[in-house]
Amino acid sequence: MYTRSSSFSPALRLLSRVAAAVFGGYALASAAAVFLAAVLPSGRAEAALGGMQFSFAVYTVAVIWAFAPVSLPRAWAGLVLPAVVLAGLGLALRGAGGGA
Repeated sequence: MYTRSSSFSPALRLLSRVAAAVFGGYALASAAAVFLAAVLPSGRAEAALGGMQFSFAVYTVAVIWAFAPVSLPRAWAGLVLPAVVLAGLGLALRGAGGGA
């Protein structure tokens, strides 16, 4: 449980969590879709469709994570860092001929 006081008002902390849920969750879900489209062993269209369908579950988990009882910087880091890694891997694999 996060017990340390913050210099930001509760309204700003809530706004930051909402922004993390909406924008961070979108970034993570998009990165997961790109990564899965590159690594799923099926045709290009089927891999993209599978990646997009799984991204809805990723987005839901990201929203839950944004409002989890963790510190605000940790909530942002838990969304942005995996999004950067997945997007980088997905784009690298796509450029290397990943997917079908």
